[in-house]
Amino acid sequence: MSMFDLTGKSAIVTGSTRGIGRAIAEGLIAQGARVLISSETAGDTARVAAELGMPGQACDVSDDHALSGLVERALSEFGGIDTLVCNAGITGRAGMFAQVDMADYARVMAINLTSQVTLCNLVLPHIAARGGGAAILMSSLSGLRGNLRINAYALSKAGVAQLARNLAVEWGPHAVRVNAISPGFIATELSGPLLADQEFMARRMAMTPLRRAGTPEEIAGAAVFLASPAAAFITGQNLVVDGGTLITDGS
Repeated sequence: MSMFDLTGKSAIVTGSTRGIGRAIAEGLIAQGARVLISSETAGDTARVAAELGMPGQACDVSDDHALSGLVERALSEFGGIDTLVCNAGITGRAGMFAQVDMADYARVMAINLTSQVTLCNLVLPHIAARGGGAAILMSSLSGLRGNLRINAYALSKAGVAQLARNLAVEWGPHAVRVNAISPGFIATELSGPLLADQEFMARRMAMTPLRRAGTPEEIAGAAVFLASPAAAFITGQNLVVDGGTLITDGS
């Protein structure tokens, strides 16, 4: 058996209709897993679920009732849950904390952090009941460095990494592994305007030893690894997938 084989396993992936989330769903499916596709937009969810041949459930992750419904749908479809990927998130309004819009701040925290706490509390007991499995929480490189313009987002993502550590301690005795992934600059539809900004790209790529943006599939590879038997002794970690941006001095 391959160390990355997920045949017979089932997963929930939030925010899985585009970008990193879709790539993760596709990566898990390629290894044999069944995946519940989800986003807050019903039309997108139905379309992508049909394209991937998987069930879909629209879910606004800031709505606790909707999260409960998402879990119930997964149990109904699969009979249990082995893997949870909390990928849904928003950037929020750019700006410094001195000018922070507290309503926007609250929404960023609700979607990026609080929803992950709620969903993990709903799902991890079911993963434990299956004899163990994995939860993968999407953090960010921005949660590991100081930021001038995306403060609420960065703060929420730092919280996600700490959540992974706390839950790893809490659920480890039940054979549930919890890890975070912190992507660096990834080429997605949402990053299109930055990719087109030559000045930004020259500056950012000079700060990245591999001298390129990452791809959603490269984040998916990390997620598949963390979900797989290959990572059976890894928990409580924050896996940085950034082409080396965090560790460089800019040389």
